[in-house]
Amino acid sequence: MFVFWGDGSDTARDLVDGIQVRSTANFNWTFIFILAVVFYVYWSEIHKRNYEAIYAGLALYGVHWLYEIGNAVIAHFFGYPLWSVSNASTTFILLIGVCWELSMMFSLAGIISFKMLPQDRSTRYFAKDGKGGIDCRLAGALSMALLFALVESFLAGTSNHSFIWVYRWWGVLPVFITTYIPFFLASNYVPDMKPEDRKRFLIGIWGLVGILLVTLIPLGII
Repeated sequence: MFVFWGDGSDTARDLVDGIQVRSTANFNWTFIFILAVVFYVYWSEIHKRNYEAIYAGLALYGVHWLYEIGNAVIAHFFGYPLWSVSNASTTFILLIGVCWELSMMFSLAGIISFKMLPQDRSTRYFAKDGKGGIDCRLAGALSMALLFALVESFLAGTSNHSFIWVYRWWGVLPVFITTYIPFFLASNYVPDMKPEDRKRFLIGIWGLVGILLVTLIPLGII
């Protein structure tokens, strides 16, 4: 079953009100296994000196964390987040909108998206006589964003409420445009930035994430 928009129902609001952020009540050993898989993927890429894939992974994951922090801030000040995950669907909820399993998936999503690009990243799809066409990195970002938006639509319709949308105006279309497109633009374009620009981007985004986490968590905002 696919759900394309939030329904604003009392059921959705009650589910969000019952979310237990950073509770270990549902904790199990899959937490450790998933972490081991992520470590294996990153260290395999480092061992092969495939640093571009690492940049792609860290770029998307950093953007992901900024969005999740922003979503948690919205929940604190406006009562409900744009998206959230249910207690029943996870072993551990990091912030109101993201669980451990989902976050670890996003830590790999940038690497996956980058590896799906052509070897020659100057390739342009649908070009005529070498002119026009669509940058393969943009086409890849749009394709992955659409896929992830549809997957989220499916998750929003699961019986254990893996994903919860409260607001009636929030759903597949806004999540596709405002969330997933920026995610995959980061993973597909950051590796090809000039080294100094790429360094500034990654240090800046992860520095901001770190500052926000160490500031907002103790304040009880997220």
